[in-house]
Amino acid sequence: QVQLLESGGGSVQAGGSLRLSCVPSESTVNAYSMAWFRQAPGKQREGVAAIGRADTTNYARSVKGRFTISKDNAKNTLYLQMNNLKPDDTAVYYCAAEPPVDRVQHFPFMAGAYTYWGQGTQVEVSL
Repeated sequence: QVQLLESGGGSVQAGGSLRLSCVPSESTVNAYSMAWFRQAPGKQREGVAAIGRADTTNYARSVKGRFTISKDNAKNTLYLQMNNLKPDDTAVYYCAAEPPVDRVQHFPFMAGAYTYWGQGTQVEVSL
């Protein structure tokens, strides 16, 4: 059972930046497909950014050009650098991981494709 621990959330003003981190309990970052999802109050969980085992990346249209997903294999850590934050980015952000099976490779933003989830970290962006 892989456990994921997120950190780095907080409150910022619009235009600010935050960097989220996700550390798995096992050496997962290098071997698994991983992603960041978010869920705002009253809304469905949505995929934000994903990175495959071959380091291919995918971004939601709403964050492309502002967010960057990356991983440090030596530190076994997944990151999400968030720049130029907007109030609409306010949500709980979740880290997700899944062995690199076909389903998650083809549908990186399908929440049901991921087995392992973190507890989430809150991000609040104010005007």
